[in-house]
Amino acid sequence: MKKTIFLITIVLCTYTIRAQEILTPIRSSSYSTHNLPVYMPKDTSQGRIRGLKNIVPPIPDPVSYWSKKNELGIIMSQIAFSNWNAGGNNAISGISSGHFVRWYKRGNLSWNNELIVKYGLNAQENQKLRKSDDAIQFNSTFGYRTHPKSDWYYSAKLNFNTQFTNGYKYPDRDNPISRFMAPGYFFLGVGAEYSPTDEKLTAYFSPVTQKSTYVLDQDLANNGAFGVEKALYDADGNMIRAGKQTRTEVGILINSNWEKEVYTNMTFTNRISLYTDYLNDFGNVDVDWEFNFNLVVNEYVKANVGAHIKYDNDVKTRELQLGENETLAYGPRLQLKQILGVGISYAF
Repeated sequence: MKKTIFLITIVLCTYTIRAQEILTPIRSSSYSTHNLPVYMPKDTSQGRIRGLKNIVPPIPDPVSYWSKKNELGIIMSQIAFSNWNAGGNNAISGISSGHFVRWYKRGNLSWNNELIVKYGLNAQENQKLRKSDDAIQFNSTFGYRTHPKSDWYYSAKLNFNTQFTNGYKYPDRDNPISRFMAPGYFFLGVGAEYSPTDEKLTAYFSPVTQKSTYVLDQDLANNGAFGVEKALYDADGNMIRAGKQTRTEVGILINSNWEKEVYTNMTFTNRISLYTDYLNDFGNVDVDWEFNFNLVVNEYVKANVGAHIKYDNDVKTRELQLGENETLAYGPRLQLKQILGVGISYAF
Protein backbone atom coordinates (compact mmCIF):
# COMPACT_ATOMS: atom_id res chain seq x y z
CA MET A 1 0.00 0.00 0.00
CA LYS A 2 2.77 2.42 0.91
CA LYS A 3 4.55 1.58 -2.34
CA THR A 4 1.38 2.32 -4.35
CA ILE A 5 0.89 5.70 -2.64
CA PHE A 6 4.54 6.53 -3.22
CA LEU A 7 4.31 5.71 -6.97
CA ILE A 8 1.12 7.78 -7.37
CA THR A 9 2.83 10.74 -5.65
CA ILE A 10 5.84 10.48 -7.99
CA VAL A 11 3.56 10.44 -11.08
CA LEU A 12 1.55 13.46 -9.90
CA CYS A 13 4.69 15.48 -9.18
CA THR A 14 6.14 14.62 -12.57
CA TYR A 15 2.93 15.69 -14.38
CA THR A 16 2.76 18.94 -12.41
CA ILE A 17 6.34 19.87 -13.32
CA ARG A 18 5.67 18.97 -16.98
CA ALA A 19 2.49 21.07 -17.07
CA GLN A 20 4.33 24.08 -15.65
CA GLU A 21 6.91 23.80 -18.43
CA ILE A 22 4.23 23.62 -21.14
CA LEU A 23 1.99 26.41 -19.86
CA THR A 24 3.22 30.02 -19.71
CA PRO A 25 1.22 32.71 -17.94
CA ILE A 26 0.29 35.77 -20.06
CA ARG A 27 -1.94 38.75 -19.50
CA SER A 28 -4.89 39.26 -21.83
CA SER A 29 -6.86 42.50 -22.11
CA SER A 30 -9.99 40.40 -22.56
CA TYR A 31 -9.68 39.25 -18.93
CA SER A 32 -8.22 42.43 -17.46
CA THR A 33 -11.40 43.03 -15.43
CA HIS A 34 -10.43 40.23 -13.05
CA ASN A 35 -6.65 40.74 -13.35
CA LEU A 36 -6.16 36.98 -13.65
CA PRO A 37 -3.36 35.29 -15.61
CA VAL A 38 -4.43 33.27 -18.65
CA TYR A 39 -2.40 30.16 -19.48
CA MET A 40 -1.64 29.40 -23.10
CA PRO A 41 0.50 26.64 -24.66
CA LYS A 42 4.10 27.61 -25.37
CA ASP A 43 3.94 25.83 -28.71
CA THR A 44 0.89 27.39 -30.33
CA SER A 45 1.46 25.40 -33.50
CA GLN A 46 0.47 22.20 -31.65
CA GLY A 47 -2.90 23.60 -30.58
CA ARG A 48 -3.35 20.81 -27.99
CA ILE A 49 -1.66 19.62 -24.84
CA ARG A 50 -1.34 15.85 -25.04
CA GLY A 51 -4.91 15.26 -26.16
CA LEU A 52 -6.44 18.16 -24.19
CA LYS A 53 -8.42 20.90 -25.97
CA ASN A 54 -7.09 24.45 -26.09
CA ILE A 55 -7.56 26.11 -22.72
CA VAL A 56 -8.32 29.56 -24.29
CA PRO A 57 -9.91 29.86 -27.76
CA PRO A 58 -8.17 32.19 -30.25
CA ILE A 59 -9.33 35.82 -30.13
CA PRO A 60 -10.35 37.10 -33.58
CA ASP A 61 -8.83 40.29 -34.95
CA PRO A 62 -11.03 43.37 -34.51
CA VAL A 63 -13.05 44.27 -37.60
CA SER A 64 -12.38 47.72 -39.09
CA TYR A 65 -14.91 49.40 -41.34
CA TRP A 66 -12.42 52.08 -42.43
CA SER A 67 -10.29 52.08 -45.56
CA LYS A 68 -7.69 54.67 -46.49
CA LYS A 69 -5.56 56.03 -49.30
CA ASN A 70 -2.58 58.38 -48.90
CA GLU A 71 -0.55 59.70 -51.81
CA LEU A 72 2.17 62.34 -51.99
CA GLY A 73 3.65 63.57 -55.25
CA ILE A 74 5.68 66.20 -57.01
CA ILE A 75 5.68 67.09 -60.71
CA MET A 76 8.79 68.74 -62.12
CA SER A 77 9.63 70.46 -65.40
CA GLN A 78 12.90 72.14 -66.35
CA ILE A 79 14.52 73.83 -69.33
CA ALA A 80 18.09 75.11 -69.60
CA PHE A 81 20.07 76.87 -72.33
CA SER A 82 23.76 77.28 -73.01
CA ASN A 83 24.95 79.30 -76.03
CA TRP A 84 21.56 78.66 -77.64
CA ASN A 85 21.36 80.79 -80.79
CA ALA A 86 17.55 80.98 -80.76
CA GLY A 87 17.64 82.40 -77.22
CA GLY A 88 15.54 81.52 -74.19
CA ASN A 89 15.40 81.75 -70.41
CA ASN A 90 16.38 78.98 -68.02
CA ALA A 91 13.35 77.88 -66.01
CA ILE A 92 12.32 75.27 -63.51
CA SER A 93 8.92 74.61 -61.97
CA GLY A 94 7.46 72.14 -59.55
CA ILE A 95 4.01 71.28 -58.17
CA SER A 96 3.71 69.30 -54.96
CA SER A 97 0.45 67.58 -54.06
CA GLY A 98 -1.17 65.45 -51.40
CA HIS A 99 -4.26 63.27 -51.71
CA PHE A 100 -5.74 61.69 -48.57
CA VAL A 101 -8.92 59.61 -48.55
CA ARG A 102 -10.84 57.87 -45.76
CA TRP A 103 -13.81 55.57 -46.45
CA TYR A 104 -16.25 54.22 -43.90
CA LYS A 105 -18.49 51.38 -45.07
CA ARG A 106 -20.78 49.38 -42.81
CA GLY A 107 -23.98 47.78 -43.98
CA ASN A 108 -26.04 50.35 -45.83
CA LEU A 109 -24.06 53.31 -44.45
CA SER A 110 -21.27 55.00 -46.38
CA TRP A 111 -19.09 57.97 -45.43
CA ASN A 112 -16.33 59.19 -47.75
CA ASN A 113 -13.84 61.93 -46.83
CA GLU A 114 -11.21 63.40 -49.14
CA LEU A 115 -8.52 66.07 -48.71
CA ILE A 116 -6.58 67.44 -51.71
CA VAL A 117 -3.75 69.96 -51.34
CA LYS A 118 -1.56 71.43 -54.10
CA TYR A 119 1.13 74.07 -54.24
CA GLY A 120 3.49 74.95 -57.07
CA LEU A 121 6.25 77.44 -57.83
CA ASN A 122 7.90 78.59 -61.04
CA ALA A 123 11.40 80.06 -61.24
CA GLN A 124 12.68 81.74 -64.40
CA GLU A 125 15.98 83.38 -65.10
CA ASN A 126 16.07 87.07 -64.09
CA GLN A 127 12.62 86.83 -62.47
CA LYS A 128 11.33 86.34 -58.94
CA LEU A 129 9.51 83.18 -57.91
CA ARG A 130 5.92 82.95 -59.11
CA LYS A 131 3.11 80.76 -57.88
CA SER A 132 1.91 78.20 -60.42
CA ASP A 133 -0.67 76.25 -58.40
CA ASP A 134 -2.40 76.64 -55.03
CA ALA A 135 -5.41 74.69 -53.76
CA ILE A 136 -6.99 73.30 -50.60
CA GLN A 137 -10.05 71.12 -51.15
CA PHE A 138 -12.03 69.01 -48.70
CA ASN A 139 -14.97 66.78 -49.68
CA SER A 140 -17.22 64.75 -47.39
CA THR A 141 -20.23 62.65 -48.44
CA PHE A 142 -22.50 60.71 -46.09
CA GLY A 143 -24.92 58.25 -47.69
CA TYR A 144 -27.55 55.69 -46.79
CA ARG A 145 -29.14 53.12 -49.10
CA THR A 146 -32.36 51.22 -48.46
CA HIS A 147 -31.20 47.91 -49.93
CA PRO A 148 -27.78 46.18 -49.71
CA LYS A 149 -27.65 45.63 -53.48
CA SER A 150 -28.73 49.12 -54.46
CA ASP A 151 -26.24 51.52 -56.08
CA TRP A 152 -28.27 54.59 -55.06
CA TYR A 153 -27.74 56.45 -51.79
CA TYR A 154 -29.62 59.20 -50.04
CA SER A 155 -26.70 61.57 -49.51
CA ALA A 156 -25.55 64.74 -47.81
CA LYS A 157 -22.46 66.39 -49.30
CA LEU A 158 -20.06 69.01 -47.95
CA ASN A 159 -17.39 70.71 -50.05
CA PHE A 160 -14.83 73.36 -49.08
CA ASN A 161 -12.28 75.14 -51.30
CA THR A 162 -9.66 77.83 -50.71
CA GLN A 163 -5.91 78.44 -51.17
CA PHE A 164 -2.72 78.80 -49.09
CA THR A 165 -1.10 82.08 -50.12
CA ASN A 166 -1.69 85.35 -51.96
CA GLY A 167 -2.32 85.37 -55.68
CA TYR A 168 -1.13 88.16 -58.01
CA LYS A 169 -1.61 89.31 -61.56
CA TYR A 170 2.10 89.25 -62.44
CA PRO A 171 4.27 91.29 -62.68
CA ASP A 172 2.24 93.35 -60.15
CA ARG A 173 3.24 92.03 -56.71
CA ASP A 174 1.85 94.88 -54.62
CA ASN A 175 -1.87 94.25 -55.09
CA PRO A 176 -3.01 90.69 -54.36
CA ILE A 177 -6.06 89.53 -56.28
CA SER A 178 -6.70 86.60 -53.91
CA ARG A 179 -5.69 85.41 -50.46
CA PHE A 180 -6.37 82.58 -48.02
CA MET A 181 -10.17 82.50 -47.57
CA ALA A 182 -10.49 85.20 -50.21
CA PRO A 183 -12.11 83.44 -51.83
CA GLY A 184 -13.28 80.49 -49.80
CA TYR A 185 -16.19 78.39 -51.09
CA PHE A 186 -18.43 76.22 -48.92
CA PHE A 187 -21.13 73.92 -50.36
CA LEU A 188 -23.64 71.99 -48.24
CA GLY A 189 -26.60 70.10 -49.67
CA VAL A 190 -28.74 66.97 -49.72
CA GLY A 191 -29.65 64.77 -52.64
CA ALA A 192 -28.98 61.38 -54.20
CA GLU A 193 -25.73 59.73 -55.27
CA TYR A 194 -25.15 56.89 -57.71
CA SER A 195 -22.13 54.81 -56.70
CA PRO A 196 -21.84 51.34 -58.30
CA THR A 197 -19.65 48.89 -56.41
CA ASP A 198 -17.93 47.52 -59.55
CA GLU A 199 -16.78 50.92 -60.88
CA LYS A 200 -14.80 53.88 -59.60
CA LEU A 201 -17.65 56.26 -60.31
CA THR A 202 -19.86 58.60 -58.29
CA ALA A 203 -22.60 60.84 -59.67
CA TYR A 204 -24.33 63.20 -57.24
CA PHE A 205 -27.42 65.36 -57.75
CA SER A 206 -28.68 67.84 -55.18
CA PRO A 207 -31.78 69.99 -55.79
CA VAL A 208 -31.07 71.99 -52.62
CA THR A 209 -27.46 73.12 -52.08
CA GLN A 210 -26.25 76.16 -50.20
CA LYS A 211 -23.21 77.89 -51.64
CA SER A 212 -21.39 80.36 -49.41
CA THR A 213 -18.62 82.57 -50.76
CA TYR A 214 -16.17 84.08 -48.26
CA VAL A 215 -13.90 87.04 -48.97
CA LEU A 216 -12.17 87.61 -45.64
CA ASP A 217 -9.93 90.36 -46.95
CA GLN A 218 -11.64 93.72 -46.54
CA ASP A 219 -9.82 95.40 -49.44
CA LEU A 220 -10.99 92.70 -51.83
CA ALA A 221 -14.46 92.74 -50.30
CA ASN A 222 -14.66 96.51 -50.79
CA ASN A 223 -13.93 95.97 -54.49
CA GLY A 224 -16.74 93.40 -54.72
CA ALA A 225 -14.36 90.56 -55.58
CA PHE A 226 -15.80 87.09 -56.25
CA GLY A 227 -19.39 88.27 -56.24
CA VAL A 228 -19.75 89.77 -52.76
CA GLU A 229 -21.50 93.12 -52.37
CA LYS A 230 -18.90 95.86 -52.79
CA ALA A 231 -18.45 98.96 -50.67
CA LEU A 232 -20.66 102.01 -51.12
CA TYR A 233 -19.06 105.45 -51.54
CA ASP A 234 -20.46 108.96 -51.66
CA ALA A 235 -19.76 111.55 -54.36
CA ASP A 236 -16.56 112.64 -52.61
CA GLY A 237 -15.18 109.11 -52.43
CA ASN A 238 -15.87 108.59 -48.73
CA MET A 239 -16.94 105.09 -47.77
CA ILE A 240 -20.54 104.91 -46.57
CA ARG A 241 -20.73 101.16 -46.15
CA ALA A 242 -17.92 98.58 -46.21
CA GLY A 243 -18.09 95.69 -48.61
CA LYS A 244 -19.65 92.47 -47.37
CA GLN A 245 -17.34 89.54 -46.79
CA THR A 246 -19.88 86.77 -47.45
CA ARG A 247 -22.40 85.87 -50.10
CA THR A 248 -24.98 83.07 -49.76
CA GLU A 249 -26.82 81.33 -52.59
CA VAL A 250 -29.16 78.33 -52.83
CA GLY A 251 -29.31 76.29 -56.00
CA ILE A 252 -28.76 73.00 -57.82
CA LEU A 253 -25.47 71.08 -57.68
CA ILE A 254 -24.40 68.24 -59.97
CA ASN A 255 -21.10 66.57 -59.15
CA SER A 256 -19.31 63.55 -60.64
CA ASN A 257 -15.99 61.76 -60.10
CA TRP A 258 -14.79 59.00 -62.42
CA GLU A 259 -11.58 56.99 -62.64
CA LYS A 260 -10.94 54.49 -65.43
CA GLU A 261 -7.96 52.48 -66.64
CA VAL A 262 -8.05 53.19 -70.37
CA TYR A 263 -4.88 51.26 -71.21
CA THR A 264 -2.16 49.33 -69.44
CA ASN A 265 -0.46 51.71 -66.96
CA MET A 266 -2.66 54.60 -68.12
CA THR A 267 -5.50 55.94 -65.97
CA PHE A 268 -8.02 58.63 -66.79
CA THR A 269 -9.55 60.69 -63.96
CA ASN A 270 -12.41 63.13 -64.40
CA ARG A 271 -13.96 65.54 -61.87
CA ILE A 272 -16.77 67.91 -62.77
CA SER A 273 -19.00 70.17 -60.72
CA LEU A 274 -21.92 72.20 -62.08
CA TYR A 275 -23.87 74.71 -59.99
CA THR A 276 -26.62 77.21 -60.71
CA ASP A 277 -28.42 79.51 -58.29
CA TYR A 278 -32.21 79.68 -58.09
CA LEU A 279 -32.55 83.41 -57.41
CA ASN A 280 -29.53 85.08 -59.03
CA ASP A 281 -29.53 84.51 -62.79
CA PHE A 282 -30.90 80.94 -62.80
CA GLY A 283 -29.44 78.89 -65.64
CA ASN A 284 -26.06 80.62 -65.54
CA VAL A 285 -23.92 77.62 -64.60
CA ASP A 286 -20.67 77.73 -62.62
CA VAL A 287 -18.30 75.10 -64.03
CA ASP A 288 -15.36 73.41 -62.31
CA TRP A 289 -13.95 70.64 -64.52
CA GLU A 290 -10.63 68.85 -64.13
CA PHE A 291 -9.40 65.84 -66.10
CA ASN A 292 -6.03 64.06 -66.15
CA PHE A 293 -4.24 61.20 -67.85
CA ASN A 294 -1.83 59.51 -65.43
CA LEU A 295 0.87 57.32 -66.96
CA VAL A 296 2.74 54.95 -64.64
CA VAL A 297 6.43 54.39 -65.44
CA ASN A 298 7.11 52.33 -62.32
CA GLU A 299 6.04 52.22 -58.68
CA TYR A 300 7.26 55.75 -57.98
CA VAL A 301 7.71 57.57 -61.31
CA LYS A 302 4.61 58.86 -63.08
CA ALA A 303 3.76 61.24 -65.91
CA ASN A 304 0.73 63.49 -65.92
CA VAL A 305 -1.17 65.27 -68.69
CA GLY A 306 -4.29 67.22 -67.84
CA ALA A 307 -6.30 70.40 -67.79
CA HIS A 308 -8.47 72.35 -65.34
CA ILE A 309 -11.32 74.52 -66.65
CA LYS A 310 -13.34 76.97 -64.55
CA TYR A 311 -16.11 79.44 -65.22
CA ASP A 312 -17.83 81.52 -62.55
CA ASN A 313 -20.02 84.45 -63.49
CA ASP A 314 -19.18 86.11 -60.15
CA VAL A 315 -15.43 86.17 -60.82
CA LYS A 316 -14.84 89.31 -62.86
CA THR A 317 -11.72 90.26 -64.76
CA ARG A 318 -10.50 93.66 -63.62
CA GLU A 319 -10.43 96.49 -66.10
CA LEU A 320 -6.84 96.97 -67.18
CA GLN A 321 -5.44 99.72 -69.39
CA LEU A 322 -3.17 97.96 -71.86
CA GLY A 323 -2.37 101.00 -73.95
CA GLU A 324 -3.56 104.43 -74.93
CA ASN A 325 -6.49 103.07 -76.93
CA GLU A 326 -6.66 99.50 -75.64
CA THR A 327 -8.55 98.42 -72.51
CA LEU A 328 -9.19 94.93 -71.17
CA ALA A 329 -12.94 94.64 -70.59
CA TYR A 330 -14.36 93.97 -67.13
CA GLY A 331 -16.34 90.74 -66.84
CA PRO A 332 -16.25 86.96 -66.32
CA ARG A 333 -13.81 84.90 -68.36
CA LEU A 334 -13.17 81.21 -68.98
CA GLN A 335 -10.26 80.10 -66.77
CA LEU A 336 -7.93 77.43 -68.14
CA LYS A 337 -4.90 75.69 -66.62
CA GLN A 338 -2.94 72.97 -68.43
CA ILE A 339 -0.40 70.62 -66.86
CA LEU A 340 2.22 68.40 -68.48
CA GLY A 341 5.03 66.90 -66.44
CA VAL A 342 6.86 63.93 -65.00
CA GLY A 343 7.11 63.40 -61.26
CA ILE A 344 7.49 61.16 -58.29
CA SER A 345 4.56 59.70 -56.39
CA TYR A 346 4.56 57.79 -53.10
CA ALA A 347 1.49 55.95 -51.79
CA PHE A 348 1.21 54.66 -48.24
